[in-house]
Amino acid sequence: MSTVNIKGITKVFPNGVRALDNLDLEIKDGEFFALLGPSGCGKTTLLRTLGGLESATDGHILIDGNDVTRTSAGDRNVAMVFQDYALYPHMNVKENIQYPLKIRKYPKDECERRVNMAAKALSIENLLDRKPGQISGGQQQRVAVARAMATTPNLYLFDEPLSNLDARLRLEARSFLKQLQRELGVTTILVTHDQSEALALADRMAVMELGKIRQVGSPVEFFHRPANLFVASFIGSTPMNLLEGVVQGKDLKIGEAKFALPAHVSKEVSTGAKIIMGVRPEYVSVSKSSGSGVFSGKVKITENLGTHYLVLIDADGNVVRGTVPDGSEPSIGEVIHFKPDPERTLFYDTKSGELI
Repeated sequence: MSTVNIKGITKVFPNGVRALDNLDLEIKDGEFFALLGPSGCGKTTLLRTLGGLESATDGHILIDGNDVTRTSAGDRNVAMVFQDYALYPHMNVKENIQYPLKIRKYPKDECERRVNMAAKALSIENLLDRKPGQISGGQQQRVAVARAMATTPNLYLFDEPLSNLDARLRLEARSFLKQLQRELGVTTILVTHDQSEALALADRMAVMELGKIRQVGSPVEFFHRPANLFVASFIGSTPMNLLEGVVQGKDLKIGEAKFALPAHVSKEVSTGAKIIMGVRPEYVSVSKSSGSGVFSGKVKITENLGTHYLVLIDADGNVVRGTVPDGSEPSIGEVIHFKPDPERTLFYDTKSGELI
C-alpha cells in the first residue's frame, strides 16, 4: 500500500495548454480515490503524470515519501488499467497477464504462480487459453485488472476502465472492483467522468475543472455540501436547483416566493444582496398549500425515473425541480406547490460561487 502526495504539480503542453495548474493533493494509504470532472479538466493528464507516462512541468510527486517526479514509469511500481484495456490481440489471456512479468524478468515458475493467483481472484481461470477477441468486454476488463494485479503494485491507476461496458455489466464490474480493492487493500486512483461511479466506489474524491481541484472530500460531503456552484451543478443524477434571489432582511426573495435565511447566512449578507439558493430535487416535495417557503407554478415537464418522477414547474420564470412518488405525478399544466427542505438548502455567493 502507498500514500501519494502531489505538491504543486503543473503540466504545460508544448502548444501552451496548461492541463494541470499548481495542484496539491494527498491520497491516503489503502484509499480508493476518484478523480472526477468534465472532459478536458485534466484528470487523465494527472493520472498519466502519476504513472510516469507524462512528465510534469513543475512540482513534485511523492509515493511513500519518495520523490518519483523524474522516475521512469517502470520504476514506480504502479499498475495502470486503461479505458480500452490495451490487451494484445495476438496473445491469449495467460500471455497477456504474463507479459509485464516477463518484461521484469520474473522466473518462469513465479510467473505461473502470479498468473494463476490473479486469474483465480478474478474468476477467469477458464479463459486463459482464449484470445481477447474471443471473450466479452466484461471479461476483457477482468483480464486487464488481472494483468495489473499480477505485478503486485503499490498503487493502481484506473483510467475510465468501465466506460466501454454496457449499463448492466458496468454495475457488476463496479461492485467487483470495489470488493477487489477492499480485499487487496492497495491504494487505488480512479479517473472517471461518471459521477455515479465515483460516488459508489470512492472513499474520497476530487472534482476538477480546467486543471484545478475545486473540492476534495467524501461522496457524502459532495452530495450534501458542494463547496461551490461548479461542484453543485456537476454532482447529482438530477441537476440541483440553483436559483438567484434578493436578500430582504432575514429572508431571500426568489420571484414571488420568500424563504427564511439560516442565521449563519443572514449574518454574512446584507439587504439588497443577490445570492443563490441551492437545493436538490430529491429534497423538494409537494406542499398542499402556497405561502412562505414554497414555490408555486405550472407543471411543464414530468420525467419517469422508475420509483419516482422528476417534475419541473415554472415559478415566476424560475424552473424548479422536485420529485414525487411513482403513481402521484401531476398533470402537465397543473398548478402545484413545491416546498424545499430547509435543512437541506444551501446558499452560495453569486460573485465567488462559494458556499456561504
